[in-house]
Amino acid sequence: MSEAGAQVCPICGVKILKLIGGDRVLFSSGPPGTRSLLWAKVCQYTQKPGCINQNGGSGSTGQRLP
Repeated sequence: MSEAGAQVCPICGVKILKLIGGDRVLFSSGPPGTRSLLWAKVCQYTQKPGCINQNGGSGSTGQRLP
């Protein structure tokens, strides 16, 4: 997997890979996810300037938290 289009959030440190068909979020532990899942787990609670996922994880995939 190419990481040339990767972004790293300065707030939480996750890596987001730009892929055809949707972005893939690489968490520090657990399986990869989506921006929607990242929003549900982290971003909605931190809400700090500099977050690269401030749009509420648009493009919801319908994934639920455990």
